[in-house]
Amino acid sequence: MEPEDEIYENGGGEQPPPRSKPIISGEQLDVETYASLYRDRTKVARLLFIADRCDNGAMPLEALRMEALRMAYDEIKKGENTQLFREVVNKIGGMLGDKYEMDAAWCETVDRRAEQKKEKLENELNSYRTNLIKESIRMGYNDFGDFHYAHGALGDAFKSYVRTRDYCTTSKHIISMCMNAILVSIEMGQFTHVTSYVSKAEQSPDALDPITVAKLRCAAGLAHLETKKYKLAARKFLETGPELGSHYNEVIAAQDVATYGGLCALASFDRTELKNKVIDNLNFRNFLELVPEVRELINDFYSSHYASCLEYLGNLKPNLLLDIHLHDHVETLYDQIRHKALIQYTHPFVSVDLRMMANAFKTSVAGLEKELEALITDNQIQARIDSHNKILYARHADQRNATFQRVLQTGSEFDRDVRSMLLRANLIKYDHNLRASRKL
Repeated sequence: MEPEDEIYENGGGEQPPPRSKPIISGEQLDVETYASLYRDRTKVARLLFIADRCDNGAMPLEALRMEALRMAYDEIKKGENTQLFREVVNKIGGMLGDKYEMDAAWCETVDRRAEQKKEKLENELNSYRTNLIKESIRMGYNDFGDFHYAHGALGDAFKSYVRTRDYCTTSKHIISMCMNAILVSIEMGQFTHVTSYVSKAEQSPDALDPITVAKLRCAAGLAHLETKKYKLAARKFLETGPELGSHYNEVIAAQDVATYGGLCALASFDRTELKNKVIDNLNFRNFLELVPEVRELINDFYSSHYASCLEYLGNLKPNLLLDIHLHDHVETLYDQIRHKALIQYTHPFVSVDLRMMANAFKTSVAGLEKELEALITDNQIQARIDSHNKILYARHADQRNATFQRVLQTGSEFDRDVRSMLLRANLIKYDHNLRASRKL
């Protein structure tokens, strides 16, 4: 049973309509401010993702889509990825005027310069390999990786970066190789590689600097988030140090650490963990200050102010659906957070008035009843529902009766043991076992 997102005024008698695919609204999103948090390829990738998610013809979304494509166009022209440039121009389709039309001269110039640079890099690398200079070979493969990365050939970039492994002579070189491999793997969506190279970097014999440690925590968090291991993802984001700052903006912003970590923690931590690892976490508090809405909804959840908490979540949802890493997980995380809130609300009480509870969760009595039915069936809430009177009765264990049962059981076991010992004593007294063995 999926939780209901709307307020129904028809009371508890009518069943609410089924939940449809979430509608994305970009009215709250300031694309320019959002894009300023990132740089390099991830900035372009996030802008294009927003444009693709808003491609449904609705006028407010169309304006947002065009703004994202315009900014992506300008950003791409600062680099050398002509293939991506052509794709963006095709998506714009002439809707932004002559300034954002196809620039064939720029593409030709960049491609020609790229061919010359590639030939130069190949000649240099061949020379280094002939002379067997390990450091030069390593640098040559690194340069090739940078070249392919700049031109959007991520697979070739990954291969070039990984090839430097055989020519690394210091732990610093290994860390550099791992960070490059992680960067490309995240952009390719190959999170198995991300996990592997994070582990390899963390095994470095030399102490890692705080910024590198923070980057590795973020990369590991993204990998766990992708595989829906929300508790592990939350732990990694919560362990990220404030040293991260804007040093990893080619992958993730500090605001994302707060949002991803906060939502994953709400969905997977129990009340004690939420208090100790999130609310009282001084390092993570620095990230939460950057996103006040996430900070407030966490505090509201812990304080049992569910209406306010769910309101914050509702306001954040449209923008979260436009996030390149979080969009696939929004519905699951929201469902888990809502279920935890329902469980936490009912836990202290012997009975709960469903009308009052429905008011606290801004939903209908019928919708709430179906949510509770699903949780009871799934054995997450030990209770029963009086549908006629709209009351939830908790099935708390009868401690007094349980104690009596344990005492009676212990008495029965004691009586059995005493009888067994008396029987054995009598058998020994009358030498019964001995006579029996003689007859055999």
